Amino acid sequence: MPDNSSYLVVPIFTLWLLVVAAVGVLVIVLVTMMLRARKGSRLAAARVDPARGPLPEFEKNGQSAAAALVQWSPETLRHILATELPDAQVIVVSNREPYIHNREGDDIQLVVPASGLVSALEPITRACAGTWIAYGGGSADRLVVDKNDRIEVPPDNPSYTLRRVWLSEEEQQGYYLGFANEGLWPLCHIAFTRPIFRASDWEAYEAVNRKFADTVVAEARNERPIVLVQDYHFALLPRMIRERLPEAIIITFWHIPWPNSEVFSICPWREKILEGLLGSSIVGFHTQFHCNNFIDSVDRFLESRIEREDSAISYGGQISLVHAYPISIEWPPAQLGKLPDVAQCRRKVRETFGLGENVRLCVGVERLDYTKGILDRFNALDELLTLHPEWIGKVAFLQIAAPSRGTLPAYQQLYEECMRHAEDLNRRYGREGYTPVLMITEHHSQQQVYEIYRAADVCMVTSLHDGMNLVAKEFVAAREDEQGVLLLSMFAGASKELLDALIVNPYDAAMMGDALLQALTMSEEEQSQRMRRMREIVRDNNVYRWAGSMLLDAARLRKRDAVDRAVSAAPAAPANVISLLDRRRVAAL
Repeated sequence: MPDNSSYLVVPIFTLWLLVVAAVGVLVIVLVTMMLRARKGSRLAAARVDPARGPLPEFEKNGQSAAAALVQWSPETLRHILATELPDAQVIVVSNREPYIHNREGDDIQLVVPASGLVSALEPITRACAGTWIAYGGGSADRLVVDKNDRIEVPPDNPSYTLRRVWLSEEEQQGYYLGFANEGLWPLCHIAFTRPIFRASDWEAYEAVNRKFADTVVAEARNERPIVLVQDYHFALLPRMIRERLPEAIIITFWHIPWPNSEVFSICPWREKILEGLLGSSIVGFHTQFHCNNFIDSVDRFLESRIEREDSAISYGGQISLVHAYPISIEWPPAQLGKLPDVAQCRRKVRETFGLGENVRLCVGVERLDYTKGILDRFNALDELLTLHPEWIGKVAFLQIAAPSRGTLPAYQQLYEECMRHAEDLNRRYGREGYTPVLMITEHHSQQQVYEIYRAADVCMVTSLHDGMNLVAKEFVAAREDEQGVLLLSMFAGASKELLDALIVNPYDAAMMGDALLQALTMSEEEQSQRMRRMREIVRDNNVYRWAGSMLLDAARLRKRDAVDRAVSAAPAAPANVISLLDRRRVAAL
């Protein structure tokens, strides 16, 4: 047989060449891909400014970029009302009233409560010339209203109507102190205080919500008012209004956090609370995180259709939107026009509290509440003075804590703990002429509070859990000198916006002590840079933007409803044609 081995050499050699070539091409392709990926990552890194960190909350939530270009003011709100909501009646409902009349001997004294909610809503209601419905709790409130329980406010420049609702002592005890503040308040705040739920409190809560619903219906001038329901005192009110004013635009704003569904499941009346809130056209929260918690709670406890991409819930034949509206303050604050400059405020506050010029002043301002982290501030000061004794005699902490809900055991216990802790620190670190902790449990006017803000070197906002916290924004707004340091809890909603504050974990005393030292030793230049950026945020994202965003959403809903009514009134379409209204309903189901 002939030898064919020579003929096999060439094909095998060729095959090996092809294999080597293929491997070479594969290696070249892989190397090229790796180089492109590395180049892409470098470009991406170049596009990201690591100094900026996360986006502020108000730059999220799908809000229009054009909103940031608007100079939000009372005039902006009036323009929205005139152009987008002509002839619309705006009704605000809250537990707390913006003006209180009290007896002082034979005289009647007007009190403007130092409340974040009032600070946010009062300028809006003035701009809208609306009606504010609230509980009349002042000792002289009944003496100054007309026969319909109304009074025009503010006294010096009447621009809207305050309608007062009267509650008995039993109603106030069960609805407000009981279910709202011993039940819902600790339930929604992760501050490790056990919520208390009583059937009698729930019955009072239902009854008071019904009484406020009757008042809203009585004050409505037509069937389509815009009703702004405020806070956890009125979880049932939206559904009650909806049953009697089905065409109303109801926006409920929940000012405190919303817990995750596991925590919310503790409440015995959880389904009724969710059903009540879903009577709203829009349910609003400060942050998207709380919106997500609310949607998760509905998903767990109610048979509903949820469109997470659109943050919409379909329940009982009605669609409710769930939106984030970070609340803020008016800009510039009206109080600033009544105050002297920073240097004079500083001198006055130091004289009032006996502070030497060489003593750095840290302040905290809020209601005396276990969610505010007051004891944690004391722990931070203790940590600082223990590890850095050179600061003894050089730093003082002024805590303004307005008495609040003092009849409730949890608040009585907090007061006693705060006083004991302050006395202990003063005994251990105090010297002749030097008191490290000044604990003032008295009410202060807004003007006095702003004086303290302007005099402070450091403002400590160390909430254990907070929906927003307007003290942080008030402190920033007060500092026209661009000095002072804001030390801000990561568990306050404001930390999602004021990223140039020193963000801290109030449960970590060592971290808080380090942050306090950083604040006390921060250069004036760095203070100015941080404060300038925070002031820009508070200026641009002020309370009028918060209100305007809700009113614009209300306007869109009114226009949509008008289209729906027009379509419903139109002649019937042929059997093979689906109407616009039906398509919308199908999409929502």
